[in-house]
Amino acid sequence: MTHNTLGFGCLVFTLAGLAGCSSEAPPKQAAAPPDKIQGKALVALNESTAMDAALNAGGPSVYLVNGLTRYRLFFNKPFQVEAGKEYSAEGVYAQKAIDAIGDPSQGKSGYPLEASCGRVVRTAWPGLAFDVTDSYSNTLRAKVNRFPARAVFLVTKIEPVTGPDSGKEKKDSEEKDAAVVTVAADKQQALLAEGPTVLPAPLWEPKGGTARCKVVIDEDGKIAELNSGAQLCETVPWSQFRYKPTLKGGHPVKVNTEVEVHFDPRK
Repeated sequence: MTHNTLGFGCLVFTLAGLAGCSSEAPPKQAAAPPDKIQGKALVALNESTAMDAALNAGGPSVYLVNGLTRYRLFFNKPFQVEAGKEYSAEGVYAQKAIDAIGDPSQGKSGYPLEASCGRVVRTAWPGLAFDVTDSYSNTLRAKVNRFPARAVFLVTKIEPVTGPDSGKEKKDSEEKDAAVVTVAADKQQALLAEGPTVLPAPLWEPKGGTARCKVVIDEDGKIAELNSGAQLCETVPWSQFRYKPTLKGGHPVKVNTEVEVHFDPRK
């Protein structure tokens, strides 16, 4: 009886071991594809704070300007960038990644979270020494905390754009002399065809509020310029706004005006 019991026990362990060996390891989760941006390079030689030095790998401060968005490029190694030229870059859009990670306290513990910044840096540049990662994380956190709506982009690759897209800003420069009129905010509001004038408050301003944003609307009824440094204004998705064109002498003209956007408080 004892012999049979031992035999049965060995058989159970053997089968269990075989089952464990035959089971496949869970597949590794594929890395998220890098964010991609493109724009005209702006090189700022007069930014010389310790924070800016930490953001530019020892070189001048570099931005890529795409429409109303100005991306501050965050380098972990020097890249050669020439002012005025068109570039495409790959990497991690910091605020987008931070918001995707989320915050259980809904911004009440400060924005951005230290852990979120560390995760963003490790995603962009894996394999860095711990002290280097901490240094970059602290710099990123300080920058985003001060200007939460101003895009920061951690660069892994950047190269000049050649071909048809490289001169797309030429048309804009040729149209700068077009007629411009000033329209009161309430009158311009009546011409709104589409656009989210009520938005959820961002994590960094959970109480919300109302922002009055000075803008320029082009002849096609699209927001062409944002003339406001208010952070809530900078977080509005202006590309989603469309207005019926304003006419002067029967022809569409550019408009200087204000747009009011309300941010509902986070719950």
